[in-house]
Amino acid sequence: MMGLFLWGRFRHDVVALAALLACAISGLVPSGLAFAGFGHPAVITVACVLVLSQGLRNTGAVDWLARSILPRDAGRITTLLALIGLGAALSGFMNNVGAMALLMPIAVQLSGRLDLKPGQILMPLAFGTILGGMTTLVGTPPNLIVSGFREEAGLGQFAMFDFAPVGIAVATLGVLFVSIVGWRLVPARKSAAGAGFDTGTYLTEVRVPAKGKAVGLTLRGFEAEIEDSGAQIVGLVRNEVRMTAPHGARQIHAGDVLVLQADVDALAEALSVFGIELEAQKAASDSKDETADDASEKTSKAAKAEAAIKEADKVEDADESDEDIVLRELAILPGATIVGRSASDLRLRTRYGLNLLAVSREGRQPQARLRKLKLKSGDLLLMQGPAEMMAEFINDTGCVPLGERELRIPDKRMAIIAGAIMLGAIGIVTLGLLPAPVGFALGVLASMLLRTVPLRKIYTTIDWPIIVLLAALIPVAGAMQTTGAADLLARFLVGTIAQGNPVAALAVVLITTMFLSDVMNNAATAAILCPIALGIAATLGVNPDSFLMAVAIGASCAFLTPIGHQNNTLILGPGGFRFGDYWRLGLLVEVLVVVVSLPLLVFVWPL
Repeated sequence: MMGLFLWGRFRHDVVALAALLACAISGLVPSGLAFAGFGHPAVITVACVLVLSQGLRNTGAVDWLARSILPRDAGRITTLLALIGLGAALSGFMNNVGAMALLMPIAVQLSGRLDLKPGQILMPLAFGTILGGMTTLVGTPPNLIVSGFREEAGLGQFAMFDFAPVGIAVATLGVLFVSIVGWRLVPARKSAAGAGFDTGTYLTEVRVPAKGKAVGLTLRGFEAEIEDSGAQIVGLVRNEVRMTAPHGARQIHAGDVLVLQADVDALAEALSVFGIELEAQKAASDSKDETADDASEKTSKAAKAEAAIKEADKVEDADESDEDIVLRELAILPGATIVGRSASDLRLRTRYGLNLLAVSREGRQPQARLRKLKLKSGDLLLMQGPAEMMAEFINDTGCVPLGERELRIPDKRMAIIAGAIMLGAIGIVTLGLLPAPVGFALGVLASMLLRTVPLRKIYTTIDWPIIVLLAALIPVAGAMQTTGAADLLARFLVGTIAQGNPVAALAVVLITTMFLSDVMNNAATAAILCPIALGIAATLGVNPDSFLMAVAIGASCAFLTPIGHQNNTLILGPGGFRFGDYWRLGLLVEVLVVVVSLPLLVFVWPL
């Protein structure tokens, strides 16, 4: 099994499942208990934490936090410290892969302002989020696995913050190192991220709410606030009169419609800065006829996308709430039936239940309002609506779908709810009111009822390969104990390498775990090493907690390769990295981890 993990030819969950079946067929694991791992507390907790993390992501809680914390005009070191520190802090309370995915777009944006290559920020950020995961029980799957093995050994589970004394010290020093020194060691490579497709900038319209932050600002001041997003104001509609290229000193009034030009991914950030009113919701509540259709087509594509998602999740009608709402980019081919017609002519809302959110047109900017704009071949449309009706529209018109987009604009109320659910679940577990799997499952139930995660996405947010991996490896690791294999390995390591010295044995466990986590999945590493660590502690007659914590620290420190941790894999393309680029910074970080954690392990968890 370990050989297949290291080879990397097959997916980790496939290898783990094959190993489990081999153990069951050979009798090493009783057939009746072969799949007991799927009910293991660690597996349930990991699944629940992934769902709660998605709730924080969906509601924009992390985006709002990032804008609140990250300095706008600070220098490199201060900005890097703030970004990587935020990533590490988030990783302590949500899945560290989710934290990395949320902050990656922000890191790429900051690279331009700081005059750095994207990889010079992405690699320190990836390392920071990995380090942050070791600080709490739920920060990373290896911690939950280690806690599960401790309970099976009859010692009870680790508490939420038992990992903090060592983890926080290691993470803090690690974040300081990569923020101040480490980024200089990252190769400045050109990003290979041509992932996705660039459809250029879209033209879209958003309405300023009566109590919006933008009211009273000048157009120039508005653009200064959204400068980082790359969006710009190209027009203003007031009292149904459109002004093209309005003067920057003109003040924004409540009810104004701003015509923005920006790419798809930048629009959400631009709009969320001011909490722009989602006109699509207002249009839907004001009218159900074609007037609502016209009004909804004025909305921003990003704002409308978020409105549709929220409408789908919050509307009282259960069938409508569960409908699959999608956001698609469509290209108009020559000869398409919609060429020369406008959204009003097509009656998109009444005929298909779709909304035209924005139009991208090469060359000159369209002068007409979106709902009256005559479409041309070559135009790109951003459309939102039910997947089934979207497919019907594509078939009827002959448009070509380019791809599906996922945009989110922070919703303050829902973000507070998602944050409260996460904090509530953590509080319940920390105070010992409920076991971790029950406490976090209660949080998932609350997320489902309050719709911080759409019901249709509850199960798709769970990383099932990780769940299968953990569930399959837990019985295999148990077989290592019941057959005496763990004791045999423990005696070998203690006798030949550590030579009976407890501190040396602790160092062996820590370094071995770190090495294995660099070349195979960190959760698999933790599951394999825990029985060995317990065996070594029993052989030496010392505190097993020291060795279990060494496994937890080591499994969270995969910095030498892009395959050791998912966060390292995430940045491989966007950073333009090669396989051998990681060790330059990663080796120093791992040395720092060993130097800092080893004495702390002995001090906090005396042998």
